Amino acid sequence: MNDIKTVATNRKAFHDYFIDETYEAGLELTGTEVKSLRAGRANLKDSYATITGEEAFVVGIHISSYKQGGIHNADPDRTRKLLLHKHEIRSLIGKTREKGYTLVPTKLYFRGARAKLEIGLAHGKKLYDKRRALAEREARREMERGLVKRQRRR
Repeated sequence: MNDIKTVATNRKAFHDYFIDETYEAGLELTGTEVKSLRAGRANLKDSYATITGEEAFVVGIHISSYKQGGIHNADPDRTRKLLLHKHEIRSLIGKTREKGYTLVPTKLYFRGARAKLEIGLAHGKKLYDKRRALAEREARREMERGLVKRQRRR
C-alpha cells in the first residue's frame, strides 16, 4: 500500500554527522523533476536544509534534467521548498538555534506516489569520532569473516 522506493541516500551525512532526530518532509517539485526522480537521477551530497521565516528550504540537491523535458526542465541545483507542518518548522527553528545543530537531508524516496525527503537534525562529528566509527566497522567485518571461516570448516 505505502510502498517505499528509495531514490538516493546521503551516506556522507552519516559519516560527517551524528543524526539525533529525523523528519519526513514533502518536496515542492515540477513535473519533469518528478520524472527524473523516478528514473533515480538525484544526488544529495553536500546538501542542507534551512529555515527562512516560517518556511523550510533545501539547498544543494541535484536533480538531473529529464531527457524528454525540453523547455520544461527546471534548474537542476535550484533551492526547493520543503513541505512540513507549522509546528514541525517551529520545533526545528528552536532546535537549530542551539549550538552546533544543522538540518541535513539523509534520504530521498517515494512513499506511494509522493516524493519525500528525510531530513535529520544533526551535529558534527570530530575527527576522532570518525576514526572510532571506522575502527568499529572494521572490527565487525573481521568478526563476520571469522564466523564465516569457522562455519566453512565444519
